[in-house]
Amino acid sequence: MTLDKAGRVVIPKTLRDELHLEAGDSLELVSDGDRMTLRPVRTGSALRKEHGVWVFRRDGTTISAETTTQVLESVRNARDRVNRDPRV
Repeated sequence: MTLDKAGRVVIPKTLRDELHLEAGDSLELVSDGDRMTLRPVRTGSALRKEHGVWVFRRDGTTISAETTTQVLESVRNARDRVNRDPRV
């Protein structure tokens, strides 16, 4: 890697893809002697925008279709109860 006149370094696309980095993501730079470590700053949210679409990511673990269906059904039922009677 080469540092440009403005002090910028380009992270190779393969590494950006591997780390799920996109333009605007925050990075933390830590120095220790002559060593620098650059790491992504991850928020607690599992939602992130990918190519203009909000996507749920959960650190590599999968969520079953059954669990997803149950959660969606629960949210929809709660919404329907409120829509029928706002005092709920």
